[in-house]
Amino acid sequence: MLADGFHDVPPGKVATVVTHLEMTAQAAPRPVPEPESITLDRVATPDLDWYRDLFQRVGGQDWLWFSRLNMNDAELSAILNAPEVELYALMAGDHSAGLVELDFRDRDTCELAFFGVTPDLIGAGAGRFMMNHAIARAWSRPIRRFTVHTCTLDSPAALPFYRRSGFVPIRQQVEIADDPRLTGKLPRDSGRHIPIFD
Repeated sequence: MLADGFHDVPPGKVATVVTHLEMTAQAAPRPVPEPESITLDRVATPDLDWYRDLFQRVGGQDWLWFSRLNMNDAELSAILNAPEVELYALMAGDHSAGLVELDFRDRDTCELAFFGVTPDLIGAGAGRFMMNHAIARAWSRPIRRFTVHTCTLDSPAALPFYRRSGFVPIRQQVEIADDPRLTGKLPRDSGRHIPIFD
């Protein structure tokens, strides 16, 4: 438990406040027009290079998503190919532009492990469209909780979006990790809202 007051973040690290949220009963879908020329497709056996590319386009450049970039092929493949993990891609024609990852590996729980759209679709209703499908799919199984977490490395719109979708904040944590811009996992100009201390 952290004591009150300021705590130094070591050079080469990033610190973030993580907010955990949950939904304990299926939320009603939010009204959204069906996007034109866009589908949400299940990806049963994702190619790892394809997945990493989409992961970075959704969250790497602007928001410093890096956890999956730290995994080797075997670690990442074990998650994405687990029978209890469902991966969906928002497709605009033959171009992937959004990511929904549902993880049912914990009993009675579905975790929305990753969720987001590429910058060109922010504000277009694609997120609400994807969330309506994610909620319906999560609660199609006999779960008691649907969970998600967001952090201060994400878009500031993420937390209000999850709350509007029916999730309720239940706890916060502070996470400290190696800065992915200094380890070579992301370009140095990624996540410009977070300063680099090297």
